[in-house]
Amino acid sequence: MQQGQSDIAGWVESWVPEEPVIGAARARAAEVGVSCIDATTGSVLRLITASTGARSVVELGTGAGVSSLWLLSGMPADGILTSIDPEIEHQRLAKQSLTEAGHSSGRVRLIAGRALEVLPKLSDGAYDLVFCDAAPAENTLYLTAALRLLKPGGMVAFARALNAGRVVDPSARDVDTVALRELTKTIKEHEELTPALLPVGAGLLVAVLA
Repeated sequence: MQQGQSDIAGWVESWVPEEPVIGAARARAAEVGVSCIDATTGSVLRLITASTGARSVVELGTGAGVSSLWLLSGMPADGILTSIDPEIEHQRLAKQSLTEAGHSSGRVRLIAGRALEVLPKLSDGAYDLVFCDAAPAENTLYLTAALRLLKPGGMVAFARALNAGRVVDPSARDVDTVALRELTKTIKEHEELTPALLPVGAGLLVAVLA
């Protein structure tokens, strides 16, 4: 990233300061080596949930609760977040973060398990948003699941869609980057999806289901 771009990115991130409870969740994530979405991506997720009035959201990749808190900050008071993560310790940290933020257990359903094993158990056409920040190599499978789970007009979003710029580098052929290229192509060409690829953070790929 060039110096000017770096300055802009830093200014934009500081323009949307995180609440202290999100900062505390980010610190917990750092202690256990869990990567989190940046504040700019978080603010876009908050905008999405607030503007769509999303009451039922699925999150793949709970981490220590950073993205959970951003999603909930835009959801209505009666909204329910279902967050899936295979690491029990991560969800324990997320529960601590959510409790500190004042979110009751009735607003958040934490499910420990692999996303591809849990998603088939969720109801068809019942969700307003599916946010994916899990294994990039499985993203096309998450997309298939999301299309089943979403209501008409619902949205699917994928974090880290540009993979720190590697997606646009033709020489990058690692598994995650190749999978993300396939995902962007699939979503772009899907007849029922209206997509946008946003250059915030590590990239946020969003699409609306017709």
